[in-house]
Amino acid sequence: MAKKFYVVWAGRETGVFSDWATCKKSIDKFSGARYKSFPSRSEAVEAFSSGATGASTSATKTASKVSTSITKASELGGYQVEIFCDGGCDPNPGKAGSGTAVYREGTLSELWYGLYNPNGTNNTAELNALHQSLLIAEKSINDNQSTAIYCDSQYSINCVSVWAYGWKKKGWKKASGEIKNLEMIKVIHGLYDSIRDDLQLLHIKAHAGLEGNELADRMTMIAVDRREPMYIEYIDSLDIAGLLNLRSG
Repeated sequence: MAKKFYVVWAGRETGVFSDWATCKKSIDKFSGARYKSFPSRSEAVEAFSSGATGASTSATKTASKVSTSITKASELGGYQVEIFCDGGCDPNPGKAGSGTAVYREGTLSELWYGLYNPNGTNNTAELNALHQSLLIAEKSINDNQSTAIYCDSQYSINCVSVWAYGWKKKGWKKASGEIKNLEMIKVIHGLYDSIRDDLQLLHIKAHAGLEGNELADRMTMIAVDRREPMYIEYIDSLDIAGLLNLRSG
């Protein structure tokens, strides 16, 4: 059976989904549900973005950025620029670093690493990686290139593209107490919000054997090993097999 992608414009959760079970969970017994299947992710993304069955509210577009997790290489693709980001910390809290792998037209283009913090956390490392990836995405979007960021941290995605809107309306506060990493989140959210209409921010399953995610992970460990405080391009050979054989985070 050919792979299908599902768009939900109105449901418990909106966005682009890569499996029927998750889509069905969102629309089952939901009054006024609007959804449709498409043969490719790119067509589904375009249909959702254009609001083919009706206009979406800002809140709906925000929530759409977090859909079902990507777990297979076949679910990737359809974008001119694809950016994979990751953050690592060992132990947690402890020595932390961030990494990014950038693909252009389906080919590995560059790797980035750094922002070493001897007293970081996994969440701060993930947020840093997403921030740097958004900066790369901003440039490609300004060059009119279709762009997607794949992030394996649901926490980071939610902080920046979902929860931040509610926190901001309440004066950057939440009822349950402190918003951790608030100053970072404010900056990253501002950047995300400025380009969100032209960006797909997608959750990807960590350590599922997906090359881009694995390479970003290895960059986090290189950042820690080299104690690199800046975020710099990896200028060694782009030996994918060799890099994948390095220790993972």
